[in-house]
Amino acid sequence: MLQSRALVIALILLLSTTLPEVQSKSIFEKDRRDLLAIPEAIASYFYEAVNKVYPKVSQFFLDTVQSPSVVAARQRFVKEAAKVSIMFEQLIEKIKNLWYTKVLGY
Repeated sequence: MLQSRALVIALILLLSTTLPEVQSKSIFEKDRRDLLAIPEAIASYFYEAVNKVYPKVSQFFLDTVQSPSVVAARQRFVKEAAKVSIMFEQLIEKIKNLWYTKVLGY
């Protein structure tokens, strides 16, 4: 009984300190690096999962990812994603400006 109370108190204290720290970002505040980290994280999880079961297959995946053609494609993807992200940020600024001037009348 005493152990369960201590566990509940510890859990409440843990959650009360961690939950306020969790903040979600709107799409207007996302960083370009956040958007590019998602494919890297997916590839990393996939590699780790395959590596646990089939180490030879994971080595093949690693060799394939490090090949010059895949590296060039990744670099082009990063470059194009950065361009799109900049254009998206400019579009958001124009929409905000239009909202403030035409709709709200500032």
